[in-house]
Amino acid sequence: MEERIKAVLETIRPALQADGGDVEFIDFNEGVVTVRMMGACGNCPMSMMTLKQGIEKRLRAEIPEVETVEQM
Repeated sequence: MEERIKAVLETIRPALQADGGDVEFIDFNEGVVTVRMMGACGNCPMSMMTLKQGIEKRLRAEIPEVETVEQM
């Protein structure tokens, strides 16, 4: 499961890096993916929208076992 999640994050990463940010996979447990938002994404007021509408939406679409994504 971890490798599947990391593969999806790799497809999202270029867009985050283009804005000076990044995302790091931390854990997957019982449907919950935990990530760390880094760089510009770490303190951006829009980071929650990026997390839920971008990262979570994409992970849930490609990996049905993912229920939610939380930031560490």
